[in-house]
Amino acid sequence: MALYRYVKAPPVRRRVHKKPMWLSFVFMGLGGAILIWVLWPIVSFSLVGDQLFAKTITPMNEASDMAKTTSLSTVAYAAGTDGFNSGTDISVNANTWYPMVPQQHVNTEVNTYTLSIPKLRINNALVTIGGDNLDESLVHYGGTGVPGQYGTAVVFGHSNLPQFYQPTDYKTIFSLLPTLKIGDPIIVTYDGVTYKYVVYDMVVVDPTDLSTLEQQFDDSYLTLVTCVPPGTLWKRLDVKAKLSTI
Repeated sequence: MALYRYVKAPPVRRRVHKKPMWLSFVFMGLGGAILIWVLWPIVSFSLVGDQLFAKTITPMNEASDMAKTTSLSTVAYAAGTDGFNSGTDISVNANTWYPMVPQQHVNTEVNTYTLSIPKLRINNALVTIGGDNLDESLVHYGGTGVPGQYGTAVVFGHSNLPQFYQPTDYKTIFSLLPTLKIGDPIIVTYDGVTYKYVVYDMVVVDPTDLSTLEQQFDDSYLTLVTCVPPGTLWKRLDVKAKLSTI
């Protein structure tokens, strides 16, 4: 006769606390809103960029590259061309932007100046001639023209998503550059003299297009360069300005 008997106990019904269905939709909505918030500046620029800005059809060929290199060597810098290491991040080191036409070392008494864009609330931003770190200042591409003199001064700056724009942060300083319009002023103070440039053209080009560095010697010009759409490295925006006598 068995001393013990095992009896299966009835299942214990535990109360399950179900999360409300609407909470899932809230989180999904928040995720979608953040995604749209991040992507919208890129998508919107891509949609309207072709209509707002002129565009070069193809990058310059090898012969043009050589012509530009020769043109750059005639700029009023008494410095020799020197190659730079192109192994660093293109978004930080200006020397890697145009490896075919490296910057020139600049040996002058004036190696920095300031740039202001009233519409973008940029006030006396530091510009380093022949600099390499775009996180610390704007960079005047070594070998291009000097502000106030005949030629074209080419200045590079970072861009990021417009939501993170800070006019005093060199990592985002050119994020709103695409919002400039023809006729907007750009103020440059070089060697104690203040010059007013006025925007006359805005062009979207491929990263391999060296027309950005093209020199015009009939007047004094300024070209501001940044990556577009903001927050990407797909294309480049050239904002071209001319010295105003008014």
